[in-house]
Amino acid sequence: MSVLTFVENWDGKFKKLTFELVSYAAKVAEMMNTTAIAVSIGKIDPGELEKLGKYGVKKIIHIQNTELVILDNQAYTSVISDVATKEDATVLVLANNNTGKALAPRLSVRLKAGIGAGVSKLPLSIDPFMVYKKVYSGRAFADLTIKSPIRIITLAQNSFELIENPFEATIETITAQVDPGKIRTEVTDVQKQTGKILLTDAEIVVSGGRGMKSADNWGPLVELADLLGAATACSRPVSDEGWRPHEEHTGQTGKIIAPNLYFAIGISGATQHIAGVSASKYIVAINTDKDAPVFEAAQYGIVGDASKILPKLIEAVREIKSK
Repeated sequence: MSVLTFVENWDGKFKKLTFELVSYAAKVAEMMNTTAIAVSIGKIDPGELEKLGKYGVKKIIHIQNTELVILDNQAYTSVISDVATKEDATVLVLANNNTGKALAPRLSVRLKAGIGAGVSKLPLSIDPFMVYKKVYSGRAFADLTIKSPIRIITLAQNSFELIENPFEATIETITAQVDPGKIRTEVTDVQKQTGKILLTDAEIVVSGGRGMKSADNWGPLVELADLLGAATACSRPVSDEGWRPHEEHTGQTGKIIAPNLYFAIGISGATQHIAGVSASKYIVAINTDKDAPVFEAAQYGIVGDASKILPKLIEAVREIKSK
């Protein structure tokens, strides 16, 4: 019996999200009195793999195959499920990102496993296996019991702390045999964004809404983001108006993000928007309307005009950084 976690890499490197998954899987394994195992697919530096042992996994399975360099959901599902069966994994942990959301249902069918999607805490109990998750766009919580012998969990980003529990993890490198007919993904072009913090990776996000009144008023918001080393974002009406690029649109119909700190400036807080940012650890709302729905989701709120508040906020940040 074991707990298996799939650790995705980006250009051969792991991100903070990876170590959250490993920390979580190690703790679940501890609760079950078993071993946490990480499986990595594709080309990656051995030094990156060794980092995983710092967070509690005792075994790392590195799958190599030149045909698996590109993420292909069907091929990856086949490889991961084979490893899960071989290692007698009764719990699989994946990220609740685009990759995890694509792989989890396929693994569920293949392994006849129940899924707990978007889980944000350790299991409430092991027998029965019960997990905690947000529902109704973060407006309520549910305790979900998974009754199948094998369970799949997708962990919400930034919902679990990094826990160091160093082990000298053994690294087992395997050359996987994959049916070429199962690989149907072909990458014809790659365009990478440079010189800007990716919205989905950002620890801090500064976001503006229609309350900013005009694209001409975005200067202070961008200045604050630069000072904080943050990414910039916006609500859907703003991107629809062309004030900001569509790739900055956050919400149910845009990017779903989970930064440590999210500034909602001039954003009323429609359900669709909050659904995309409710996983943020802390939300700071600035709005002239004290009854704006965004204040219900925010941990901190400022009632006032953003054009007057932002310069003071920028000044305070500059002062702190100068010390």
